[in-house]
Amino acid sequence: MNDENNNNDLPEGMNFNLGKLNENTRAGFVALIGAPNAGKSTLLNQLVGTKVSIVTHKVQTTRAIVRGVAIEDDSQVIFVDTPGIFRPKRRLDRAMVDTAWGGAKDADVIAVLIDAKKGINESVERILNELEHIKLPKVLILNKIDITKRDQLLALSAKANEYTKFDQTFMVSAINGSGTKDILKYFAEQMPKGPWLYPEDQASDIPLRMLAAEITREKLYLRLHEELPYISTVETDKWEDKKDGSIRIEQTIFVERDSQKSIVLGKNGQTIKTISKAAREELTEAFETTIHLFVFVKVRDNWSDDPERYRNMGLDFPH
Repeated sequence: MNDENNNNDLPEGMNFNLGKLNENTRAGFVALIGAPNAGKSTLLNQLVGTKVSIVTHKVQTTRAIVRGVAIEDDSQVIFVDTPGIFRPKRRLDRAMVDTAWGGAKDADVIAVLIDAKKGINESVERILNELEHIKLPKVLILNKIDITKRDQLLALSAKANEYTKFDQTFMVSAINGSGTKDILKYFAEQMPKGPWLYPEDQASDIPLRMLAAEITREKLYLRLHEELPYISTVETDKWEDKKDGSIRIEQTIFVERDSQKSIVLGKNGQTIKTISKAAREELTEAFETTIHLFVFVKVRDNWSDDPERYRNMGLDFPH
């Protein structure tokens, strides 16, 4: 990835000529991997300094790879937020797990995030065993130090290092940012020398249409996380930049059954109104302009078997 004359392996939209270049510049990729709900998206948002990945109570919220760009001195660190790694049961699950490992193996450094409160459960153990076969620099990050005793953290670090040798261990609280400055400084020093891969003011490579859909999906899950299966999805159908500077966005929430559609709509349409209002407020803040948001709900049987839906989510369709 450091060959200045070969841009073929870079994600779409990335160009060596866009970035800063001097004898001290560095740029590279750090893959954030872990079990579902370890706190990867929360940590990514802290490291980047703005919201680039959605955060909910629901497991397996992150589906596609999201890249967040952080700058520390002369280094540009591109954090790759991967879907949580778990035992896949359905096609969508397999696509997410394949995407996560693919993102890890393409990185310069792998950062494994463990929920220190939960410790090493079956999901974490599978990840640690798999890592032994990947010959890349590895860093261990223990999350939730604000609610975990120090003795427990030290024992957890020692146990994790029995599975695979980590070059460094960090202890953080992703929710309040404690310890994240140390992580950023360390990764900045580990990045390969070379030009920056993104413009200085770009925080993520996620397309705006997808970011808008992800924000609405976050509000959907936050409102209905107990009642709605995570297999529902949101797509941005139309995006229109108006003459007055505002943006008109039309989106569709896809569910698999009529009963799920009724849950999303709510009595007299109150639930969908609440979700739309929350999404519109965050989109207005994110894009710094007036947002006209229209959200519809449709039933699409077995959408999780449709290759086009996977492409829209940035996932490969597993056969």
